[in-house]
Amino acid sequence: MPSNRVSRLFHYGSLAVGLGFGALGEATKRWSGLGTLDSQSSSTSVFLTRANVDRIVTKLTRMRGAALKLGQMLSIQDSKSMSPEIAEVLQRVQNSANYVPISQVEKTVNRELGPNWRVEFASFNDAPFAAASIGQVHEARLGKNVQEQVGFDKVAVKVQYPGVANSIDSDLNNLQSLLVMSKLLPRGMYLDNSIRVARRELHWECDYQREADAMTKFGTLLADDPVFVVPRLVSDLSSKMVLTAEFMDGAHLKHAEGYSQEIRDYIGTHIMRLCLQELFDFEFMQTDPNWANF
Repeated sequence: MPSNRVSRLFHYGSLAVGLGFGALGEATKRWSGLGTLDSQSSSTSVFLTRANVDRIVTKLTRMRGAALKLGQMLSIQDSKSMSPEIAEVLQRVQNSANYVPISQVEKTVNRELGPNWRVEFASFNDAPFAAASIGQVHEARLGKNVQEQVGFDKVAVKVQYPGVANSIDSDLNNLQSLLVMSKLLPRGMYLDNSIRVARRELHWECDYQREADAMTKFGTLLADDPVFVVPRLVSDLSSKMVLTAEFMDGAHLKHAEGYSQEIRDYIGTHIMRLCLQELFDFEFMQTDPNWANF
């Protein structure tokens, strides 16, 4: 994963060049009549070839950070106004995120928790079980001393990708220029608004200490709730770029399609109850109602 501004700028530049050559090749095919019937359609942009779709998805999932986050945000907007090709790009971006190698993970954790951080764990799985736009998550078990302090042993350790926080603004500016120049997105996608929101939320999301404080506060608010349980924080193994919390076992919400109507009503009712409690009782919003997060 490119971790400094220069290398990230290079990758955006190479993506722009690749899209340009792909579009030029497609325009030449259409002009000469060598393209397929689908590709010759005047309603399809010359930028939206199969090769260019693959280029965009590959580059955004490799860059992660602001690029991947913006793609995921756009993917949950109304797809009726966009072409099938763009819809495919955004859907694939939403469901994709590559892992960074353990060497980059260790570099970050060494800096945040100290070079001897592994002695605090009985085990640490170097292969992450989840990855998102700004970090990936590893399963681990706490050492005996830490386990006795917190009262549990199985934890999820979220590690932020190197360079993501420092490249948010430049990434979004580069990405906005690329999307505007290529005219890949249709009108009505509210790109300026999406980028403004993404910029603010990414700076928040990159502050794991802020997230840790919110997790602790929310745990207090829901301490007596009969349905919801909030993972407990391991503060001694958390920092601005590393977040260690109790591992919670569960099932993906998509499995609810096969549940009985009674169970589905129960799930929906309590998610709605929690959302309304956050808005009107707690005045503290922690639940993201985007279904992709459940």
